[in-house]
Order: sequence, then structure tokens, then C-alpha cells
Amino acid sequence: MANRFRSFWSNFKTVYDVNNELNFNNKKKVKSHHQQIREHCQNLILTDDQVQEYMSRFLNCIKDGLRLSTHKYATVKCFPTYVQDLPNGKEKGKFLALDLGGTNFRVLIVNLAENKFDMNSKIYAVPQAIMVGTGEQLFDHIASCLADFMAEQHISNETLPLGFTFSFPCIQEGLTKGILKQWTKGFDCSGVAGHDVVQFLKEAINRRGDLNIEVVAILNDATSTLVSCSYQRHDCFISVIVGTGSNACYVEQTKNCETFNGDRNKPLVIINCEWGAFGDNHELEFIRTEYDVEVDQNSINTGRQLHEKMVSGMYLGEIVRLVLVKLTKEKILFDGKAPDILFKSGSFKTKYISEIESDKVGVYSQCKNVLLNKLNFDQVSEQDCVDVRYICECISRRAAHLISAGVATLINKIPYNRVTVGVDGSVYRFHPHFHNLLVEKIKCLVKPGVTFDIMLSEDGSGRGAALVAAVASR
Repeated sequence: MANRFRSFWSNFKTVYDVNNELNFNNKKKVKSHHQQIREHCQNLILTDDQVQEYMSRFLNCIKDGLRLSTHKYATVKCFPTYVQDLPNGKEKGKFLALDLGGTNFRVLIVNLAENKFDMNSKIYAVPQAIMVGTGEQLFDHIASCLADFMAEQHISNETLPLGFTFSFPCIQEGLTKGILKQWTKGFDCSGVAGHDVVQFLKEAINRRGDLNIEVVAILNDATSTLVSCSYQRHDCFISVIVGTGSNACYVEQTKNCETFNGDRNKPLVIINCEWGAFGDNHELEFIRTEYDVEVDQNSINTGRQLHEKMVSGMYLGEIVRLVLVKLTKEKILFDGKAPDILFKSGSFKTKYISEIESDKVGVYSQCKNVLLNKLNFDQVSEQDCVDVRYICECISRRAAHLISAGVATLINKIPYNRVTVGVDGSVYRFHPHFHNLLVEKIKCLVKPGVTFDIMLSEDGSGRGAALVAAVASR
């Protein structure tokens, strides 16, 4: 009996010790993998020195864009917008606005009375075939939607001024002439680059023969946002878009802009930075990662818009996906196993980052929902969720800090101690922490004595176009 008990105890102790060792090793393994993931993501976290270097290089690129002698080679083009007058609240009348900047576009009708603003709008889709078709097809589609909207609003027989927000890199040669430099955001309509997009729109309107529209201004979404916010806050001198793409505008003194051929008797002009192309001359190589390189190589405009590819909604989700894929293949995430969908380009949408980071600290319900229901994982551990959220945080914070550094550079450049920054775009609107990340970082980077506010632009790209049309008519 004693021998049987000793034998049982010996076997039990052996099993117990083995299980204990396995549990210990598993815990060690989890901790080791988590630590490896953190170490792997270090190059996605910007140091203070890197941020300062970014600001120095960005400021030099702005100066290159403003100077006549260096403008041709500058990556940050700093195009004059020819918008020199901002709303004063006394604009009156009825105005159309067209807002084209992504896979959807909007048509708006705005009724203005003194300090009164009424607006109706409708969203129209741009089918994929049209996005990569001919320029004529694109603008015929836009004109058709304009006609549909005007019929719905019972204004088909009226002659109305239109402000055209066109959110692609343009060289403006006047308030109603914009030469497309290059397509971005997945568009690649043939025959348009190098030509005046306002003329394309006018010709499409004329081909229909049933519209009475006068295009009085072309501007991009960043300019529209600045104008829209300045209608409410007269100290709004900077605007930023953080959405499908990214760009910034600011109010510059005309004497500092050598490329401006407009009215130099007016002291100011809005400058369209086109900062999406910052880095196209290798200015950002000191912070770009293997993931940024791969995103660029797989894009339709390889080697261009490199800054935009680090901060905008079209690319952030793909950067996260590439990190997840690499760590899975290295067997330090998801036990080395993931569904096929994760290995397909574009499967991890940028909105998933916002959803995952919307959970309270220590809660992972949104992360599990994304992984299980949208990416088809069979099961995920809590540690997987911890790691996925950490990766998302690294990439979204890097984007926020790059945007902050750019905004702080502009705030420090302009001669105002009080500045409102108008911001619009889906990343800014829907990421739960982006606003706070911007405020915290910009505070650390602006000159002493400067105060700022960040203001969400309500329908800025459409509203601003209508306001510019109203100011032009005024």
C-alpha cells in the first residue's frame, strides 16, 4: 500500500512539475513575444530629435516652394491659391459648391444672408471605372450629377456662381484656373494632368446644354477648410486635412511668395502647401520604415506623395496590416497563424484602427470584433489583442506626431501669437484620440508665447467653396 502511494505521488509530482514548467515556459514565451513586438515597433515611434529634424527639413522645403529660383525642384510646392480675401460675414446670395476629393463627391447649394448660412447637399459616388477612365468621362459624370442635384433643388433655370473644391495637387494660375499636377488618392484619369481642370468642368457643362453655372473659383479642400473656419473664427490662419489624403494651407504674406502673380497690393494670400509630397526628394528617409517603402512600392504613384503615405487614411490601415503580417510570419503574433484575408493588400482598413483604439484601456471588445468578425480569425487571445492595439497605437501616434510637427512649423512661421487651426478629414474626425494627440504634441513644439486652438471644420470643403464663390462675387 505504501509502495503504491509512493508510486502514485511520484507520478503525480512528475506530471505537476511538467505542467508547471510548461505554464512557466508559456508565460515566458508570451512575455518574450510581447517584448519582441515592442522592440520591433521602436522604429515606428518618433524621438524628439527626429521630430525637430522633421520640422527643420519641412521649413526648408516651404522656403524652397515659395522662392522662384527653387520652386521647380521643391517637394512642398507652396502654390499660391489666389484667394486673398476671407469672408467678413456680410456675404449674400445663393451659391453652388462642388467638392471632389475622393471616391465620393458632394454638390451643395448655399443661401447666405448677413451672418446667416443655410446649406443643402447631396453625395454622389465616383465609380472605380470612372476613377481610372478618361478625364472626359469623369467630368461628364460630375456634370450629370450637378444636373440631377439642381433638378432636385428646383434651381435648374437659375444662373448660379459655383466654387469648385478640387482636392488634388494643382498649379493655380488664377482664381479660376488650376492645372492638375498629378492625380492622387487612387484616381488616374487620362488626359487631365498638365491641363486646366476648370476648363474640363466648363466643357462638360457646355456639352449638356441644360445648366447655367458660372465657375468663379477653384480651390482644394485645405483652402476650403481654412475659408470655412475663418467665417466663424477670424484668427484661423492654418488648415489641415487628415483624411483619405493629407494637406495643409496657411496664410502667407505676399512679399514672401515670389511665385505669386496676383494682386501684390493686398498683403496676404492663402498658400496651398501640398505637403503630401514632402519626402519625395528623400527628406524623410531618416524616419521611413520597411513598411512605408512597401506601401509606396505597391501604390499607383510609386516614389510620390511619401509624406501622405505615412499619415493619411488611404494608407494607415495597410501599414498596420504589413506589421501584423511580418510578426505573424515570424511567429511572434497569433502563434504564427492567421486567415488568408490578412495577407491580402487593403484588407485591414484604416477605420479598424479607430475602432480598436476606441476601447477603454484593458478592454478589447472592439479589437476582438475586428479580428473575429472582419478578418475571419477563428479565435484570438487577450494577449493578441494587447499586441494588435499596441501596433495600431504606434502607427496612429506616429501619424499624429508628424501632422503636429508640420502644423507647429507653420504656426512658428507666421507672425501671429494667436492662431486657430481648422482641421477636417476622416482620420481626424473618427480616430478617438487624434485631436488630443495633436494638441499635446503641438504644445510642445510651438514658440513660447504662442497660443492656438484646433477647430473641427463642419463641412469645410464644401462650405468653403461656396464662401469663396460668395467672396469672389462680392
